Amino acid sequence: MAKLIKSVAALSVTVGALVFSATSVAKMEPQLERALVKTCEAAASNKPIQLKVALDDYNLKQRDVALGVMCNNVDIIDFAEQHGAYKTAGRLQNSIGSVQITDVAAVSRVNVNF
Repeated sequence: MAKLIKSVAALSVTVGALVFSATSVAKMEPQLERALVKTCEAAASNKPIQLKVALDDYNLKQRDVALGVMCNNVDIIDFAEQHGAYKTAGRLQNSIGSVQITDVAAVSRVNVNF
């Protein structure tokens, strides 16, 4: 019986700690939340100047925002496209840069003789 009481007590402490830590992680600083909301709203507005102003207000870089910000569990570029904001989505996409894909199989082979 003593083992059962100790087990229940340990379990309740563990669950309490998990609930407390989950609650503390969910909270966000008000300034950070305002910055993210304003950035997401600007991205959905299809007005690149409004996006630039929002980023400048909070000293954010377009590349960092394009690679790291999520709006409604979607990355910010897809979020802008879902709202028909193709100008701002294009601006954010251009800030990431271009990617080149090289087909390794199509590259000519070099023969080496020993």
